Amino acid sequence: MSKKTKLVIVESPTKAKTISKFLGPDYKVESSFGHIRDLPKSKMGIDIEHDFEPKYVIPAKAKQRVTDLKKLAAGAEEIYFATDEDREGESIAWHLANIFKMDPTKTKRIVFHEITKGAIMHALEKPRTINIDLVNAQQARRVLDRLVGYELSPFLWKKIRRGLSAGRVQSVALRLIVEREREIGKFKPEEYWSVEGMFAATGQTETFAATLAKKDGKKIDKLDIKNDAEASAILEQLKNAQYHVAEIDQKASQKNPPPPFTTSTLQQEANKKLGYSAKQTMRLAQQLYEGINVGQDGEKGLITYMRTDAVNLSDTFINDANKLIAEKFGKEYGIAEPRRFKAKSKLAQEAHEAIRPTHTALMPDDVAQYLDAQQLKLYTLIWNRAVATQMAPAKIQTTGIDIEDAKAKYTFRATGSVIEFPGYLKIYPDAMKENILPKLEPKTELEAKEIKKEQHFTEAPARYTEASLVKILEENGIGRPSTYAPTISTIIDRGYVDKEQKKFSPTEIGLLVNDLLVEHFPKVVDYSFTSKMEDDLDEIASGTKKWQPIVQAFYLPFHENLEKKEKEINKKDLVEEATDEKCDKCGKPMVIKMGRFGKFLACTGYPECKNTKPLGADGKPAAAETTDEKCDKCGAPMVIKFGRFGKFLGCSKYPDCKGIKKIENKTGVTCTQCGEGEIVEKRGKRGTFYACNRYPTCKFALWSKPTGEKCPTCQSLLIYGKNNTAVCSSKECKFTKELPQKEE
Repeated sequence: MSKKTKLVIVESPTKAKTISKFLGPDYKVESSFGHIRDLPKSKMGIDIEHDFEPKYVIPAKAKQRVTDLKKLAAGAEEIYFATDEDREGESIAWHLANIFKMDPTKTKRIVFHEITKGAIMHALEKPRTINIDLVNAQQARRVLDRLVGYELSPFLWKKIRRGLSAGRVQSVALRLIVEREREIGKFKPEEYWSVEGMFAATGQTETFAATLAKKDGKKIDKLDIKNDAEASAILEQLKNAQYHVAEIDQKASQKNPPPPFTTSTLQQEANKKLGYSAKQTMRLAQQLYEGINVGQDGEKGLITYMRTDAVNLSDTFINDANKLIAEKFGKEYGIAEPRRFKAKSKLAQEAHEAIRPTHTALMPDDVAQYLDAQQLKLYTLIWNRAVATQMAPAKIQTTGIDIEDAKAKYTFRATGSVIEFPGYLKIYPDAMKENILPKLEPKTELEAKEIKKEQHFTEAPARYTEASLVKILEENGIGRPSTYAPTISTIIDRGYVDKEQKKFSPTEIGLLVNDLLVEHFPKVVDYSFTSKMEDDLDEIASGTKKWQPIVQAFYLPFHENLEKKEKEINKKDLVEEATDEKCDKCGKPMVIKMGRFGKFLACTGYPECKNTKPLGADGKPAAAETTDEKCDKCGAPMVIKFGRFGKFLGCSKYPDCKGIKKIENKTGVTCTQCGEGEIVEKRGKRGTFYACNRYPTCKFALWSKPTGEKCPTCQSLLIYGKNNTAVCSSKECKFTKELPQKEE
């Protein structure tokens, strides 16, 4: 630098660019490009004998950046560490101070919750020193995760297969998914029936629905009508019955807006409403936080910091929101007193405010031209939710009508609701639907246009989606906001879970790894133990506990147990299962083995004999299945075979002909983009998806299976949606329809 300037260091180049425009020529803003020191990849990097001291190294990719930053630091008048205001950011600042050979207790550390000029200038006026307690909390987490991963992952490699991993939070997340799957497997549907009626006032055509609710004045519970015979008996008694309105009750209620977003609720809502994964949500939120080029104003941070457990909002935002609400929607949509929220989560507060727009006046339409489609949807969600918190409650009128037969033996109940004033629902609608009932008076005579019986079955618990998995992790105090996205990505990438139609199910390898950990390393996957560990990390962050004793208390029994299990557990007991099957090529016994894509039969004569066979759904050898496909090499029919990487097509004349092909799980639906290919099922890092089989010539893809029908509104393909519906695959089209109920 030609003259002494003040150096401000952040972790992201986009953040550096945004902050630069707020500061004059006396400041130079530079980026560290993330972490500049970490534990080594090739070895554990922790001195267990000397109080678990970490041995940090500078990764090869960061060395040039470190050299450049050291030169800039040497010529700077002052150095400000402006990394993110969580434990991770504090740790990066501490590592930078160590590299610059600065005393962390004499550094200038600035933090801000939003990247605006006011927030930056205020932070520069009140710098603090690096908080070593926050650094130690992050360091303890890093050391714990390294100890578990570095020792337990190789154990899984030796006892199951290479490429597997275990971790404190990921293994608990996997356990949740496995246990839910087994709940579903054990679930036995219970039959029950309901009696439904369609009524109208005598002489009127307007009908409304009602459900049988009472018999002889006693409430009929959901499972009370157990079978067809009982439902039919009720219908028989109601033949030719006369009906009237017995009672009408009306109740006015208010519905208040939900609190502003925290990290976990943003991930949940973005998954439910936008279909975004936790990882995708955090990537987009990071972009909105660090700064977007909004034309003449240049780079502008559009939202506050996205890693937070807090639900409180600043007075500035509340005042600005109140003014905007009155101006844009009318005074009746505002509230007299600010609405404030208290956190229900047991998690520690890692930041000081909820996620909200930094500039309330920047409505989604104002920035739409500067954002891509995904950024705009997330910004709109955040803006709407934050502003909605300061809007009037929705006013709802609910009506209940009791309908009795002339003998007053049976009572039907009709319920309706009307939104009399939308309030916050005007910008943040929920799933509530109006159900308008006709205006009736007590004793009004009614006609039963139809009385029918309906069969139902109780449903098994639903598989976890990303939203529900994040919710249950948070409720159990497992992990922290910054860990949810990488945790979910890891269990998908390792092949522990499948993701189909946005729901998780464990793979064979996921089941095996989980069962091994639950049986032999119960503490690693214990919910309360993992939650208690997070509480301990919070106490380290608050300065009430030292980190080394906590790490030691975990590691010593963990390591002792690991050494014991190394000797006790035999790999063959885990991954091989004896059978009576003989190899049809060499005559040796065949065993059931675990491969990447599940179980298969393999010859014990391997590697001399490499014969394998698929297993059927019943766990028995499956006969070779002939297909209509012809071998490209010899023209003979191809059969379905099973190898280390799953099913494939092999020539029926093997070993004379060694022709093979990939198996396409066809849907029978023609690609609407190219008009030539067929939509087939595929698997990727994020789970199952559906795409044109002419890839890469045609890159058309869908996140859910197509129904084969086209949308009547826009002619895009319909895909299977939630709750037995078909929805339009076009994100711009909102068409949805209910599908016929599947027969039980």
